[in-house]
Amino acid sequence: MVPRAGALASIFMRKPPPRLDRRSMIEAGLDDLRQELEISRRFPSEVEASSQLATTSPPSTTPRGGTLPVDLTAIPFVTIDPPASMDLDQAVHIEKSGSGFQVDYAIADPTTFVAPGSAIDAEAHRRGLTMYAPDGRTPLYPTAIGEAAASLLPDVDRPSVVWRLRLDAEARLIETDVVRAIVRSREKLAYSQAQRRIIEGVGSPTLMFLRDVGVARQALEVERGGVSLKLPSQEVELIDDRYHLVYDETLAVEEWNAQISLMTGMAAAQLMLGARVGLLRTLPTPDDQILAQIRLAAITLGVEWPDHVGYADRVRQLSPDDPRHLALLNHAVRALRGADYLAFDGETPVEGRHWAIAAHYAHVTAPLRRLCDRYTNEVSLAIAAGQRPPEWALERLVGLPETMRAARRKESQLDRASINFVEAVLLAPRVGDEFEATVTSRRGDDRSTIQIADPAIAAMIAAGLEPGDTVRVRLTEAVPATRRIRFDVVT
Repeated sequence: MVPRAGALASIFMRKPPPRLDRRSMIEAGLDDLRQELEISRRFPSEVEASSQLATTSPPSTTPRGGTLPVDLTAIPFVTIDPPASMDLDQAVHIEKSGSGFQVDYAIADPTTFVAPGSAIDAEAHRRGLTMYAPDGRTPLYPTAIGEAAASLLPDVDRPSVVWRLRLDAEARLIETDVVRAIVRSREKLAYSQAQRRIIEGVGSPTLMFLRDVGVARQALEVERGGVSLKLPSQEVELIDDRYHLVYDETLAVEEWNAQISLMTGMAAAQLMLGARVGLLRTLPTPDDQILAQIRLAAITLGVEWPDHVGYADRVRQLSPDDPRHLALLNHAVRALRGADYLAFDGETPVEGRHWAIAAHYAHVTAPLRRLCDRYTNEVSLAIAAGQRPPEWALERLVGLPETMRAARRKESQLDRASINFVEAVLLAPRVGDEFEATVTSRRGDDRSTIQIADPAIAAMIAAGLEPGDTVRVRLTEAVPATRRIRFDVVT
């Protein structure tokens, strides 16, 4: 579904328009956009009531799965997330184990509170994902579950699925177990806090070992041919009560933390493949023609790419700070399109690898934000216990790929339309201003894409420019009602 301009235009027809400050205008427009996409931030009253009721029973005595939880509250887990997050999906603990490591990764367990076929369950299937917009989240589960009873908040007992991963000295996975457990996080850390403690050498053993395991897993990613693009991500942030366009900056601890999640997803995939039942996250190998076009773009940009160096190795070395590299990164992302889900039961799928991860992979680490993770964790628990997964999970398995595809499509529509709208609102007072821009790609003879660093803008321009070049452009149009902005080259 493509949002209609009329829905957003309505905010400019409200009386009196001059009294709408910029923040109010943005939030009103985003509300209209969500309405157009049928994304409701509110839950039906029945779902809210059911959620409140479900969270009143002690989770330790009401597991929805087939095994009672074990008590792992003695393990000093910590969470590492954006500072404002309350839907905490993961808590980690790492310690030395012989010459290697023991990683315990606690994953939130909403299954404890969501009965199959209930109103909460049906609404989660309708939503599929937590959706993000500049003015906030549209959650997968009501607050009573997603930000309270199921969230791995500090200093409270919480139900979880704990992935117990034993690694060797090089951080290779040598043993996997999965148990339903009660855990207690000791601290809620922001990424910046964790990074600072690690750099200053004052972090807990878990934080210091997170760096060791993360760096080692990054080396293993290189070894197996995994792909990591350093492409800056355009974000809208609320700073001092005003919205700003920025490009995000990923901290090293975020990458190390992501490696734990990737490792867990790969471990889950191996469990499922061994039992011939589960749900994989897949990415096909790109066509040779696409890879050849990316190499050709490197030649055009004057970026050295020796014949013996593969795609993964070369793009890993590209820096977005170099205009030519940034342009090549925008070409390189074409190889990563086509991600999907694959359900299977009774036979091992012939296809199903994730090309960018260079391994089989499953989503299991974000069940408060992704519907499918609730099912993949339940399947994994059963496999680890030597049991057949419960019928309620198997019955929904076959339909999950399409449910997740639909949610991903809507997520993409919301993300792009939100950015376009906020860009138009924030740029409207700057029509006539000039900016420095980098050309990131060329579309035929008369169109190119450009990227402006400050403010963080990516836009199409009606000119055939050479990728990698820097140009001066003038903003000639910014219309929030149609989410349209236009830049022209300054001649």
